[in-house]
Amino acid sequence: MKLLNFKKDNEISIGLLTEKGILDINKAAKKFNKNIPKNLDALVKDAKFLPIIEKIAEQVEKNNGLSSLYLSEDDIQFMTTILNPEKILCVGLNYLSHAEEAGFELPKAPVLFSKFNNSLAAHKQEIKLPKISKKIDYEAELVIIIGKEAKDVEEVDALSYVFGYSVGNDLSARDLQKASSQWLIGKTLDDFAPIGPYLATHENMDPSDLKIECKVNGETRQSSTTKDMIFDCKAIISYISKHMTLKPGDIIFTGTPQGVILGYPEDKQIWLKSGDVVEVTIENIGTLKNKLI
Repeated sequence: MKLLNFKKDNEISIGLLTEKGILDINKAAKKFNKNIPKNLDALVKDAKFLPIIEKIAEQVEKNNGLSSLYLSEDDIQFMTTILNPEKILCVGLNYLSHAEEAGFELPKAPVLFSKFNNSLAAHKQEIKLPKISKKIDYEAELVIIIGKEAKDVEEVDALSYVFGYSVGNDLSARDLQKASSQWLIGKTLDDFAPIGPYLATHENMDPSDLKIECKVNGETRQSSTTKDMIFDCKAIISYISKHMTLKPGDIIFTGTPQGVILGYPEDKQIWLKSGDVVEVTIENIGTLKNKLI
């Protein structure tokens, strides 16, 4: 099931991607007198509504008179997959090939840093480049959305705490990132954590073997699979949960594969600029697209 937050007529609703288009779940629920959460943030905290959403979609599918409930991507404004997470956590240097291209020793434990809610951006949202940085880089990443409170979780159970997965771009200002021993200032600039377009629920998803790709202006820059992760999703969730409590709606960026601009020889480092279009695609989830301005 692929879900999204979208805005239309100044209202935020839940959408469900179907073969006929994006189904406006909130309007459909009203047609059948069903009460469901108003957005994905609330749904993630109460997953019991997922079977109800499936049932609503089946009823709409059978009723030709409800075709107006289907929307195209051009009809809506995509919103971030989660609107207001408690935490946005990120794992650095988590692909073998990326750690090598960046010239770092392989980490013995997940390297964690954070972003804040100001950095969230949506699919198709234009991202304004900051005046303070000249070295903006892309990082294609699989994003975990936590669905249940997780504390001291063992790896064998870790994926049962996942609501679903999304596509992320950990945009990074490399000059600011390197300005001190802390990466934060180069990572959490406004709109530097676009995620979307969809949240793919966890069932039938194997996060350990998904193709991941990044294109800039149509040119492939990153192409790998999540098999190259040093610490897989199970290990990441378990590790974090033993240091802090994960809450429903928390977002975890899981690291990026090789091919970032930082990994190029200095004379070939052409940093992102205004007008560039960055697309991140992850198998079975979708393509996140943003234009830089």
